[in-house]
Amino acid sequence: MADDAKPADSVHSFCVKSLEGKDVDLSEYKGKVLLVVNVASECGATPQYAQLQALHDKYADKGLVVMGFPCNQFGSQEPGSAEDIRTFCTSQYSVKFPMFAKIDVNGNDQAPLYDYLKTSASDHSNIGWNFEKFVVGKDGKVVARFKTRVKPDAEEVVKVIEEELAK
Repeated sequence: MADDAKPADSVHSFCVKSLEGKDVDLSEYKGKVLLVVNVASECGATPQYAQLQALHDKYADKGLVVMGFPCNQFGSQEPGSAEDIRTFCTSQYSVKFPMFAKIDVNGNDQAPLYDYLKTSASDHSNIGWNFEKFVVGKDGKVVARFKTRVKPDAEEVVKVIEEELAK
């Protein structure tokens, strides 16, 4: 986890919880391109899970890691337990990419990772809704941010991912 005395300088400075409750040190992902997404099971954008899984299927062997962070802050659209979330993602969308514990992405209780993502992106605003996406380079630095309406398989998202994978 980021040391309180020293500000985080990359995503790799953070430790998060897996959906199963285990600690995950994001430094394990050094050298990988990350697509970090706040997700929800009962949202109009929930079908983006299929596109996220397709990106995972296409690019995982090239170094892309899609990361899903469930969040219940927008319309209470992720009310379930960790087991409910896992069951939904697996049964409805065959999700195989890493899923993490439910977090807040805005406000006083926001996860430190999301504070870093927002302040490191060119757009520092709060997360507006479910399925906002951050592309993080192999060095752990934020490269791009995409709003909910930009689908994971949109040309501009894929272009940034492919450019980062090529580095």
